[in-house]
Amino acid sequence: MSGAPLPPAPGRARRWAGSWAVDAVITAIVQAAVTIPFVVPRAADVPPATWAAYGMTTLSVLPLLWRGRAPFTVLVAIVLAEFAYVPLDGPGQPLPYSPLVAIFTIAAEAGRRQRGATLLLSLPLVTVGTALHTNTAREYLFAFFVFAAAYALGALTRTRQAYTAAVEQRARAAAERAAERERARIAREMHDVLAHAVSVMVVQAEAGPLAVRADPDRAEAAFDAIADAGRDAMTQLRRMLGVLKDEAAPEGRAPQPSLADLPGLVEQVRRTGLEVALETAGEAASPAADVQVTAYRVVQEALTNVLKHADAAAATVRLDWTADRLTITVADDGTGGPRPLGGASERTGQGLIGIRERAAAHGGEASAGPAPDGRGFVVAVGIPLVISSPMGVGR
Repeated sequence: MSGAPLPPAPGRARRWAGSWAVDAVITAIVQAAVTIPFVVPRAADVPPATWAAYGMTTLSVLPLLWRGRAPFTVLVAIVLAEFAYVPLDGPGQPLPYSPLVAIFTIAAEAGRRQRGATLLLSLPLVTVGTALHTNTAREYLFAFFVFAAAYALGALTRTRQAYTAAVEQRARAAAERAAERERARIAREMHDVLAHAVSVMVVQAEAGPLAVRADPDRAEAAFDAIADAGRDAMTQLRRMLGVLKDEAAPEGRAPQPSLADLPGLVEQVRRTGLEVALETAGEAASPAADVQVTAYRVVQEALTNVLKHADAAAATVRLDWTADRLTITVADDGTGGPRPLGGASERTGQGLIGIRERAAAHGGEASAGPAPDGRGFVVAVGIPLVISSPMGVGR
């Protein structure tokens, strides 16, 4: 997961950033189109081309340079120049290029009021312009059609831009939610790793002074267990923090823990003096990698709670396999805090809440409370399985 900021939402400022070149190209194309009637051979009944007429035609095109910044003002300027051209009696144009481009821009980019004003003024202006030109039914029909088509194309462009912006916004929101979920997952992972490692080290450190005087070999084993727990925690933390760095090479990261690592976890806890048994019932299989990580973390957190709270001498980790489900049970013979999951006991803190959340993430459930016979504490987690291949774990 990268810590890079998400891209900003597209807005009008960004959309028109650097569009001077685009507007200049459009203006040049329109200018070339309106110039053609002035340079091609003309019929005898066509008024002669004059520099005054050509200059006024150019003045009706130049406002297009600002079409993306003030579209309605550009349209007003173009209309004024078009009407000022009428007395000059120059060569006519096959299409009103500049007004059509301005109408399209307003429909695509302008605000609601400007679009409404354009629609309100278009009918009388087109009517007057056609009346001054040929005043024929054919010309009226053609003029209304091309202006309506230009506005419709602009409206479709605006709709497409709004749809694209909405899709991008949803994508950004989804990316933010995914980032939040990833941060929460990493926080849970770090909690589990640190809680387990610190619990192992504290238990061993507390027993160390007594063992140094009474049993040097046991003291040496305690210090080895502290070192092993610290190294294991550092390795797992480096792996988790490594995914936050874009530059970290994937091949340099250790794999996530799996069910195959449970014997090592159990052995690490045994070094604290707690007798831990790992049992398996049913046909063991290899579920999806995320399920294996969850199973490992559930056992790790449950054993950490035993070390911290149970005052237990022994614990049992049991994996019960069926065709579509894995049930994990961690039971101890201790006397610590015997309230069920969701109660107010110290045994039901963030660790057990994290176990419940991990199980729920896979559509499973978790429970925790005193053993049926009242001796000890039991954590039970059921997780639905998606089996990929057979595997022997803890057998």
